[in-house]
Amino acid sequence: MKNTHFSKLKLSAAPIVMGVALVSAPAFAQDASGDEAAVSVNEVIVVTGSRITNPNLVQSSPVQVIGRDEASLRQTASAEDLVGELPGVSPGIGSNVNNGSGGFATLNMRGLDTNRNLVLLDGTRLVPSSLQSETDLNILPVALIEQVEIVTGGASSVYGADAVAGVANFILKRDFSGLEASVGTGLTQRGDGARFTANVTAGANFDDGRGNAVLSVGYTQIDPVLQGDRAVSRSALWVSGDVLGSGTAVPTRLNGDQYDPDTGELVPTYSSFNFAPFNYFQTPMERFNIFGAARYEVADDIEVYTKGMFTKSTVSLRLAPSGMFGDTWQFPLNNPFINDSIRNDLCDANGIDAARCSAAGAAADPTDPNYLEVPTIVNRRLVEMGARETDYVTNQFQIWGGVRGSVTDTVKFDVYGTYGQSDRTQTARNWGLKSRLQQTLRAVDTETCVDNSNGCYPVNLFGDGQAIDQRTIDFINAPAITTVTTSLAVVNASLSGEFGNESFLFANTPIGFAVGAEYREYKASQISDAAFGTQDEVMGTGAPSPSFSGGYDVKELFGELIVPIIEDVPGFHSLTLEAGARYSDYSTSGTNWTYKVGGSWEPARGYKVRGIFQHAARSPNISELFLPVTTGLTNLAVDPCQGALPVGNAALTAICIAQGAPAGSIGSIPAPSAGQINATSGGNPALGVEKADSYTIGVVLTPPQVPGFSVTLDYFNIKIADAITTPVPGDILDPCFEDGDAAACALVRRNPLNGSLNGGGDTPGLLLNLTNQGEIKTSGVDARLTYKVPVSFGALSYDFTGTWTKDLKFKASPTTAFRDCVGQYSTNCGFSQGEIMPEWKFNLRTTANIDGFGDVSLLWRWIDGVEYERGLPTAGINPDYLSIDSYSYFDLSLRPHVSDNFQLTFTVQNLLDKDPPVVSSYIGTTTHNSGNTYPATYDVLGRTFFLSANMSF
Repeated sequence: MKNTHFSKLKLSAAPIVMGVALVSAPAFAQDASGDEAAVSVNEVIVVTGSRITNPNLVQSSPVQVIGRDEASLRQTASAEDLVGELPGVSPGIGSNVNNGSGGFATLNMRGLDTNRNLVLLDGTRLVPSSLQSETDLNILPVALIEQVEIVTGGASSVYGADAVAGVANFILKRDFSGLEASVGTGLTQRGDGARFTANVTAGANFDDGRGNAVLSVGYTQIDPVLQGDRAVSRSALWVSGDVLGSGTAVPTRLNGDQYDPDTGELVPTYSSFNFAPFNYFQTPMERFNIFGAARYEVADDIEVYTKGMFTKSTVSLRLAPSGMFGDTWQFPLNNPFINDSIRNDLCDANGIDAARCSAAGAAADPTDPNYLEVPTIVNRRLVEMGARETDYVTNQFQIWGGVRGSVTDTVKFDVYGTYGQSDRTQTARNWGLKSRLQQTLRAVDTETCVDNSNGCYPVNLFGDGQAIDQRTIDFINAPAITTVTTSLAVVNASLSGEFGNESFLFANTPIGFAVGAEYREYKASQISDAAFGTQDEVMGTGAPSPSFSGGYDVKELFGELIVPIIEDVPGFHSLTLEAGARYSDYSTSGTNWTYKVGGSWEPARGYKVRGIFQHAARSPNISELFLPVTTGLTNLAVDPCQGALPVGNAALTAICIAQGAPAGSIGSIPAPSAGQINATSGGNPALGVEKADSYTIGVVLTPPQVPGFSVTLDYFNIKIADAITTPVPGDILDPCFEDGDAAACALVRRNPLNGSLNGGGDTPGLLLNLTNQGEIKTSGVDARLTYKVPVSFGALSYDFTGTWTKDLKFKASPTTAFRDCVGQYSTNCGFSQGEIMPEWKFNLRTTANIDGFGDVSLLWRWIDGVEYERGLPTAGINPDYLSIDSYSYFDLSLRPHVSDNFQLTFTVQNLLDKDPPVVSSYIGTTTHNSGNTYPATYDVLGRTFFLSANMSF
């Protein structure tokens, strides 16, 4: 049988398992209140958010706990499933993000963005998985997670920079002994989205309990769900409610006019391509992971330990077929596939007279003096190439090793080192290379390119208007590859304990302390092939991924105190003060201080008031410092200069022309392609540290008069100054076109041929510069209520977790206004990945423990109603898309008791099969507004069934 006993602190080491260096994790146990999480090791408590160990000292920061029991009822396949739906957590990038995913899952606390929180494993840092210092939640060994503890509101003084919004600490089992195997499967009611997980964990104590070793191996496979397989998303809907996909379609369009296969002419018509069915609602994933840990007591109160983990995951993405997305092409006038009518139209567009045009059409090849190419805007969906596919293969490993023990009866030490590395390779297929497609336009005849040295075969963009020869597709369809490598090295040494038996003033409990030092080194590189490294080479990708590398290191000193002031006197069951500070020296941004001051007052046992102020800091990450400047994509539904909008408006016309639009394009400037426009941005080596001040104040009620009952209420307030931010489109376009702000207007650069904000490398679009001029604010209240009461058939348990978010304000510079996105959605509400942050959100789990049967549990997930961003124009938007009603989801779980060694769990998610809201695919950011809805917020899969079995010996 599985050994669940948590042994006394015996510092130990053990053999390396299967050639991987493996480390033990501290033992953790959730307390009865469900609020403060602690670890019991030799009667020592370790609380997430503090390095002080003392059984009677509890920190002032709120700690939210997700226990193993909750993970079992949810049947989580990844850590993303466990934390992504918590109130107060805005969904990051995960399995429900297709166009915008980087092949990994992230955490986004408070909607402050995925790089402003830390993800820890047993209180230690994990190697980042991205250039933005984000941790991939997919690498965590789900089968070994005992519980998750979340501290929000800043924890930089305890864990260092990046913990601006808080930390999520994934705590693993300790001293596992025995064998445990689990298998789970899931399937939607529509018969798709299959999920399979299998995990085997084996562990043993040895040498009379002086050592322990454990090994866990897991496998996960998640099948895709296509948007074409759900009614809500089969057709791309415009904000008006009309079916309107992308203007890059078939047949071909040249300079805005579409080829008519019947007449062979270019006509002023417009075909729309329905891109929606090709996209994923659930991205497929395959993951293999192995984790091991060992410890051994080499002497009394001296233990060496080691642990290691390896994960290989493959995440696949899928988009509609690639195409010529309104870029400028050099079109030869002697192209063998165009007729005189098309040639004359191209000549007219470029001011070429008839004689010169005719001579150019008769030119034999580029050596002919009459040969001429003209810049031409081409829109053509390459349907013959099939859907664009991208695979992200991540190989991640991390090893830890250290020694810990006791200096005295009351002071303990811990010295450890860790090194981790992540290699994430992106392979793009069926996208096409622009240089090769350009080569196919230069043809001697219908079967021969001017340059045949590399197997070129001419492209026919006309003919029947829909059939490109497979030999052409094979030539242009070369894969593109880039690899992002990140590494983290840490050395940490700390002392913690208490000052002997000395107490302070009217307290009996000694003062607790922790001091230490840490060194960290981050390195990252992006290595791309020629295709991915060249601007505008891989068609349909947005920004390129040029090769570069960067890194920095940091040296830190830290210390904490928890001082009991008064204990066990009338009106003061306890009064405790808490303080901490950290000094950091970055090789890139210099030195800074972070600190915290807080305390708690318990006038009577079970009735506590607590509060803490924290000053946090975040230094710029490698991407923010060193990423090369490139042109990619951002979201915009309506360009103020498009179509007839500037006609008759002299001031607006002047602005459009000043931004680079040709005077002749006024009245015919194309709308944004598929709701996206060009944007130019990159790193800034001059960036400094962003600073945050946060405070929480709340109450903890665990009245002895009501056994099994607890309530916590905490107000939080976070303000980030000198925030490292880029403007959202509205921050530039609103001041420019509404206020005539010349500085804002100068940040808009248009296509020199047609005045649009789309095109090739000659169209920068919006200049979204990265600066330290931003400011972010958020505040609200977290609530937790738990109650377990005995009843005649067993027991009833209630667990309520809710968050009221008062505000989430953002501005990119001192000259822009605050934008408050709580309860609102739009393309502007996208600075934190563009996900919805409702004003109110709660989860309520009700569980009946039935004697002789097992558990029946119902989880109610409630999301407050939201609306389109207030103050934005609503003309042309379907009234039904201007708001989303509140949503309730119900998940039912059954866990019958089969035997002590065997457990079955059956869960139905979205029990009532509630459909997601419809708001079009253009009303928000591309990353999260997909399939006419917000799939990271609202369930798009429908009723889904899960079954798992767990055996332990």
